[in-house]
Amino acid sequence: MRTPKSPSRRRQPAAYAAHHSSMEEIQSPPNGFTTVAGFSIPSTDPLFLSIVAVHVALGLVGVVAGALAMLSPKAAGRHPRFGSIYFWSLAGIFASATALSLMRWPDDRQLFVLGLFAFLSAFLGRAARRGRRHGWARLHITAMGSSYVLLLTAFYVDNGKQLPLWRDPAVLDLLDGPGARCNSAYALGARSTPRRQGWA
Repeated sequence: MRTPKSPSRRRQPAAYAAHHSSMEEIQSPPNGFTTVAGFSIPSTDPLFLSIVAVHVALGLVGVVAGALAMLSPKAAGRHPRFGSIYFWSLAGIFASATALSLMRWPDDRQLFVLGLFAFLSAFLGRAARRGRRHGWARLHITAMGSSYVLLLTAFYVDNGKQLPLWRDPAVLDLLDGPGARCNSAYALGARSTPRRQGWA
């Protein structure tokens, strides 16, 4: 006489299959996506991925150079050197972001807008420093600081949903304060540093 299988044994294969399927969905990227270092890139096109690689490299250079420029004494030397690296990195970031946005315009048009304003702010700040008209220092500080904030904002808009820590509203509130006070800190550094010929 055959012994009937227990309900738990009959349900086990289905439960295991469902669990296995869910794990595959978590570990495997959706169709049309490429995963690199835990980040999902919405394309498998080699050209798109190549531009993304250049864009990321320029972004890292720009973020580091911008921070070093802000923290350097506002005098000839490190500040203008890192500032120039930041500006040209941002120019490359905007160019690559424009190309990526055009390739996925319905989804990435907001990144083009943020990149445009970030680059225009940096261009205005650089022009103010070169022109040296009345009040140029304040305009230079405000414009360059705003471009840096916009650069970080664009990164969060594009990648924030993939960063578990940044999904917490408390973290956003914590970051909002320093981000909003970025220009004030930059200005304070400029005021506390003796002016020399050729700074900025």
